[in-house]
Amino acid sequence: MILEIADIRIQPGQQAGFEAAVLRGLDEVVTRARGFKGAKVNHCIESPERYVLQIFWETLEDHTVHFRQGPLFTEWRAIVGPFFAGPPLVEHFTLLRDP
Repeated sequence: MILEIADIRIQPGQQAGFEAAVLRGLDEVVTRARGFKGAKVNHCIESPERYVLQIFWETLEDHTVHFRQGPLFTEWRAIVGPFFAGPPLVEHFTLLRDP
């Protein structure tokens, strides 16, 4: 399993709108993606415009090829993109050990 972590900064004062949009985007778009296994959204306490989105994928290619290069990515970005203050930092991780 692959963990995608997206460090997202949004425009000031847009927390409520972004939170509704990111949850809608996950529920309506990302859940339809090939290899999608689950997601978490975390809101930073110290920096209220910062969110960390965690999406679990079956393979790296499920995210980088099938999702990012397909029509679902365009749908996703149309929902959440207007809130971004800049491009999210996205990295991928593999699990070494389960708790």
